[in-house]
Amino acid sequence: MSGLIGHTTYAMLAAKAAAYRQLPVSPIIERHYASYLAGSYLGSDIQTLPEAVCVDTGQEVGYGTVPLEKSPITGGAVRRWKLEVDGKSYSPRDIHTLFYGRAHIVFGWRGEDKRHAIAWEDIPDYIASVVDDAIGFFGPSHRQLAYIFGWATHVVGDSLIKSVHPGLHLHLIDGQYTPRNRPIQDLVTFHEVGRRELGLNWPALLHDLAKTPVEPVQVHYMRCREKSGRLGAHFPDGWQPDKEKLLRLVLAKNREYEAKRTSGILKDMALSKGPDGTLNCSPELSARTGGLSYQEMIEAADKANFRHVLWEMGEAIADLFENVVGLQAYLQEMPSSVSDPTWGVLSKRWKKEE
Repeated sequence: MSGLIGHTTYAMLAAKAAAYRQLPVSPIIERHYASYLAGSYLGSDIQTLPEAVCVDTGQEVGYGTVPLEKSPITGGAVRRWKLEVDGKSYSPRDIHTLFYGRAHIVFGWRGEDKRHAIAWEDIPDYIASVVDDAIGFFGPSHRQLAYIFGWATHVVGDSLIKSVHPGLHLHLIDGQYTPRNRPIQDLVTFHEVGRRELGLNWPALLHDLAKTPVEPVQVHYMRCREKSGRLGAHFPDGWQPDKEKLLRLVLAKNREYEAKRTSGILKDMALSKGPDGTLNCSPELSARTGGLSYQEMIEAADKANFRHVLWEMGEAIADLFENVVGLQAYLQEMPSSVSDPTWGVLSKRWKKEE
C-alpha cells in the first residue's frame, strides 16, 4: 500500500491482533488511538511536506520528493518549497536524505550513514529501549507510548511491503509494491476493507491523526539529540545532536501540512456512481493501474488474496509488540485490557437499595 491509507490500516489491524492476544499495549493504544495512528504515519514519513508553492495563489502544493511541474490548483507555475533554518535552505529531498533512514531505522539510509541501520533482529530491543527512555526522559504519558507503537507498525509495515524483509506473500497485478498496484491497494483497503468490513469513519480518523501534537520522543528515537539512556547504551552509534533543531521544525511542519492535505486524500479516495449504479474511481487513479475499473481492482485484489496479506501484516506487527513487551518490565506490569468498570458494573454497585 502507499502512504497514509496503507500505514494507518496496518496499525489498525495490528491493534486488533494485539487485543486478541491480550497484550498490555492494547489499553494504551485504545486510549490514545489518534496518536497511535499519527505514529504509524508521521512517526516515520518525515517527507510529509509540500513539494512546491503555487505561484498564482501562494498555496503549498504537492508531496515532498515527488516532482511537480505545474500547480494542481491553477495549472500554472510553481516554485520549489524550501525550509529555511539558520540561514540554510532545505528542500524536501534534502530532508528526506538527512532523516528518512533515521525514522525507518532498518533501511532508507544514504551514503556513510548506511552503517547506522538497525538489523531486523535488533528491532525489539531498539523499541523497548525507546519505551524505557520515553518514560525516563519525557514523563509517564501513555500518549507518547501509543505514538511509539504506532511508529513501530510503520517500521515493520514498510520493511515487509517493500521486501526489505521477507514475510508477505503478495502478487497483485505486477508485483508486491509497484506504482501500478498501489492505487488498487489503497482503494480496496479504504472502501472494501475499511468502510465496509471494519466500519471505519475515515474522515474522523485521518483528521484526528493530523491534529495530534509532536511527541518529543521522536527526536530521541531518530537519534537527533545527545546520546543518552538505554537507547544510547544499546545503540551508541549514529547520534547527531546538531540535527535536532532542524528535525523539530520538520516534525512541526509535518503536522501542519498533513492537516491541509487530508481533505485532498479523502477526495482522491472518493468513488462516484455511474448511470447503471456502478462505482467508479477517479480517471487519474484508474490510469495509474493501466486503466482498470474499480470493480476490476476488487477482483484483482481478491485473486491475489489481498485480505490474507493484511492478516499477515497484522500478525507480524503483533509479533513485534509481543517481543517488545517481553523486554520491557514497565509494560509487563500493565493490565492487558481496559480495566475501568463499565457503566453496567457501576449501575449494579450504585443501585439504590429498596
